Amino acid sequence: MAERALSAGGALRGAWAGLGGATERKHGLPPILGRDTRVLILGSFPGEASLAAKQYYAHPRNHFWPLLAALTGTPLATMPYRERLDALRGQGIGLWDIYVACSRRGSLDGAIRDAERGEVTRVRRAAPAVRLVCFNGQTAARALRAWRDAGYATLALPSSSPAYTRPFAEKLARWREIRDFLERARTR
Repeated sequence: MAERALSAGGALRGAWAGLGGATERKHGLPPILGRDTRVLILGSFPGEASLAAKQYYAHPRNHFWPLLAALTGTPLATMPYRERLDALRGQGIGLWDIYVACSRRGSLDGAIRDAERGEVTRVRRAAPAVRLVCFNGQTAARALRAWRDAGYATLALPSSSPAYTRPFAEKLARWREIRDFLERARTR
């Protein structure tokens, strides 16, 4: 059964939904996982651009694809989406979000309400080789304890979102820990 993550009491949530227009229930993207996935990167929930395109990190100013390109040495940001996913799979990297459904107006994590978390057991079945679970930003990192308690190594990363205005080089310095992990895994 999926966990329920409640960010406010039911009465507050209902009142919030009635202010300035209704929120709609949204469903996220399917996980990108394979039997050989060793690193799973979890975001919070896809933004409006990603939901419309049905692609992870579709907003053109999001740093996700340039960060992963720098880590993998592959020009991911310039590749068609399906090729990006194939390249990540080839590197042992998977994608998903901590929330599989929620109510939200707009794209900001702070607007997420009545969120339903993805199941750790689903990942364990689909991708048994996962050893490291990374969290893209603070909202995603709210799920860190559940994944650590399930036996995974965890890593909280600075958000790739354009709303998180840290310099790219600063974000990349932390994200390089993914590359280091994968390199250590290859030499074992």
